[in-house]
Amino acid sequence: MIDILSAESPFPPPEKALIEPNGLLAIGGDLSPERLINAYQKGIFPWFNEEDPILWWSPNPRMVLFPDELKVSRSLQKSIKKNNYTIRTDHQFTQVLQACAAPRRNQPGTWIHPEIIAAYTALHEMGLAHSVETWINNELVGGLYGVAMGKIFFGESMFSCAPDASKIAFVHLVKQLTQWQFVLIDCQVKTAHLAYLGAREIPRAEFSQLLDKWILKTDQGKKWNFSNMNGRRNENA
Repeated sequence: MIDILSAESPFPPPEKALIEPNGLLAIGGDLSPERLINAYQKGIFPWFNEEDPILWWSPNPRMVLFPDELKVSRSLQKSIKKNNYTIRTDHQFTQVLQACAAPRRNQPGTWIHPEIIAAYTALHEMGLAHSVETWINNELVGGLYGVAMGKIFFGESMFSCAPDASKIAFVHLVKQLTQWQFVLIDCQVKTAHLAYLGAREIPRAEFSQLLDKWILKTDQGKKWNFSNMNGRRNENA
């Protein structure tokens, strides 16, 4: 039985989520910053089409990347070593979301619709949601966005309009999060793209334990500014 949330309803425990479809936990509620913050603290995230009610998920197992398990292939290393791109952080956050929402091969629609864009833009203005962007010749060609809370980064989506552009942004993200002593990147559900970069599945119970330990261990509330890594230039304005 799926809980139907009102604006005031709390989330049910994540372990009440359905087995099929994997992780569906609740329906309804809203996308206020308070609701989203509470959801991430519990390992819950929204995922729904524009014409559907809000659907909340907590899948088991959970796809995650431990920063020290990042895998960088030889071909990706070559792309990273090129001097034709600039990494920017929180420079064009809404543009990144809009690019992530663009139609993709074998996908009839997108879950990143105006309601989602407005909700995460509000989190961005609070200093909780961030974008990491790959620019070539002053053009945004790839990147990702997600939510940072404590020592955990919750990845939401990425896009690429040039070879390896999203992967380049992801590698720089992981390197910076390692410097900041983040312990985990949440990737939500399994994809071949994420497994290629070193992500793996863990039980939801283990993921919840990591949340309890690390989600409230650092300050938030400001734009990101990456350190200068391997000679790459970083801009956030």
